[in-house]
Amino acid sequence: MSGTDNNGDSSGTDGTATVNRRSVLTAGAAIVAGTTLAGCMGGDGDSESATNIAIVSSPAGFDDNAFNDLAVEGLQSAQEEYDIEINQVEETEQSNYQSTQSTLAESGDYDLIVLVSYNHTEALTQNAADYPDQNWMLINDYVDEPNVTGYTWANHEMSYLAGVLGGTMTTEELSHEGNSTEPGNAHIGFVGGEDGALINAFEESYKAGAEWVNSDITVDVGYIGNYSDTDTASNIASSQYDNGADIIYHAAASAGQGVFGAAQENNRFAIGVDADQSVTLEEFQDVIIGSAVKYINEGTREVAAAVAEDNFESVAGANTLGLDEEGVDVVIGQAFEGDMPDVVSQNIQEAKDGITSGDIEVPCSASGCN
Repeated sequence: MSGTDNNGDSSGTDGTATVNRRSVLTAGAAIVAGTTLAGCMGGDGDSESATNIAIVSSPAGFDDNAFNDLAVEGLQSAQEEYDIEINQVEETEQSNYQSTQSTLAESGDYDLIVLVSYNHTEALTQNAADYPDQNWMLINDYVDEPNVTGYTWANHEMSYLAGVLGGTMTTEELSHEGNSTEPGNAHIGFVGGEDGALINAFEESYKAGAEWVNSDITVDVGYIGNYSDTDTASNIASSQYDNGADIIYHAAASAGQGVFGAAQENNRFAIGVDADQSVTLEEFQDVIIGSAVKYINEGTREVAAAVAEDNFESVAGANTLGLDEEGVDVVIGQAFEGDMPDVVSQNIQEAKDGITSGDIEVPCSASGCN
């Protein structure tokens, strides 16, 4: 597979992406669910000649300023080079995924169907076999069929780095626009969406990263039960802030905005997830000291390009992108760049080196804690 993005980063032919850094994190701000977007290069927009791609949302839905929007952004990036049409299908009820997938496949209209999140796995296990001529991309899981490409990002590695960031800054003085830490108290928090194997990996790795910095740190943990309830997320976060947490990391998709709101109300700080949320949710940039990021857009761009070049085989199979592949990272929030103590970058780099060398063993795996 060939092709480069606007920053000159290339993709290999072995299903392993080579990605850029912060510049690919600003998930599309004007994504409208349920629309068809015509390709802008390489053709006249005729759907009969274009590469047709459908993308089905996770339960969080589109416009989440994170996971789903990054996936769409990668497809839109591929449009800049190839004649591609995109149909966004927003479906937030997991019980409907079996029929949604089969309806799209039955139509015969799509060269690729992208499924956002492991929530699609059970339905795809049946549909991939039932529709062997349909190419599928599953994000954050894999189904062992020749017509499926599974892309999983090393959530555990980026969450470990988030723990290093939180564990470092809870004992450092930080004051910004009325928000502050209490450096004499090593105390942070975590708010997850659904309490299951995947998000447990975020939690366990985050705690491990924090404990790598400070073995005596306290980490509060709470789960919302879904990925959309911002009120419950806010209540859990507020309780953790009241209990002494300086910084809270969320792994809760769109519900995580409730954590950021609670940080503002309690004059504390937070860490975003998936995208650089200090950019995608700019109204919260005053409290987002950093984000654990994964370059989902590079994955969807790579697969879309492969399909447009009639080379799906180059990406088929299970693909895991971690620190070694530059698929995940932690970035400092845009309002805090240049203002963090040197120990932050030092600790993060040391942790990265330890993970890639194998000296640091990160709990769980990219697919979760099983």
